[in-house]
Amino acid sequence: MKNILIPTDFSENSWNAVKYALEFFKETECDFYLLHVSIIYNYASGESPIIPLPAVEVIDKTVLKQAKTQLKKLLKKIDELPPNPKHKFYTLSNYDYFIDAVKAHVSEKNIDLIVMGTKGASGLKKVMIGSNTGDLITRVKCPVLIIPENAVYKEIEEIAFPTDYHLFYPTKILNSILEFTKMHKSTLRIVHIVKKDEETTEFQLENKEFLKNFFAEEKHSFHRITNKKIEDGVQCFVESRDIDMIIMIAKNLNLFQRILFRPTVEEISYHTDIPFLVLHE
Repeated sequence: MKNILIPTDFSENSWNAVKYALEFFKETECDFYLLHVSIIYNYASGESPIIPLPAVEVIDKTVLKQAKTQLKKLLKKIDELPPNPKHKFYTLSNYDYFIDAVKAHVSEKNIDLIVMGTKGASGLKKVMIGSNTGDLITRVKCPVLIIPENAVYKEIEEIAFPTDYHLFYPTKILNSILEFTKMHKSTLRIVHIVKKDEETTEFQLENKEFLKNFFAEEKHSFHRITNKKIEDGVQCFVESRDIDMIIMIAKNLNLFQRILFRPTVEEISYHTDIPFLVLHE
């Protein structure tokens, strides 16, 4: 049984994330928690509130009532999809700071994975840094499956795992990767982007050998791509291999940010339909 948290703002891309999650876990027994967080506004200025406290309470109740109505509509929308007896749905509504609400539910509901829809075309940095999705990745210690707005589910046959071999990955992380590859009988493509004439250190070779031994009995392959920009190398690899998902480790912030949050806002489409799975130690 998996406990999956899906934050929703009732937008098209959050609905797309719901549909993707249901397909992704179609063979898995899951409790899905649909969470809408009505963001707290700062009513106070100085020492005195702008709005009298009774009025604030009325606003709070109204906001939560609207959220619950919208969540009921979302459940009806899900009911119109082909039924899956393996899936159960629960709704959650909070009037809180977004990250605080997510952290509380991750702990209380023993959440295994957060599925989050996002706008993921050109300028991911502009769209995501400082956004709810960006905050989730960096501040909540729970795996996050990021579903770009254009993602349409198809079988997860190939998963790319970009690594520079500078980090030694603990067994817990590798077991998580293993779980996802086995779930969909996927092939893992471990890809190292290097600059021209870049030497691989002894430590990197040891880490690569460890990965080779760990995944020895699984479908996997190692790839070395030469490109002066890591993010461009990953994009070329993803497109040439027809990759279905990218797995990133949140701890590897340098590599992670360069791939997911492009260093500069470029007017090109980048992984607009490839989901990202972000894992934490």
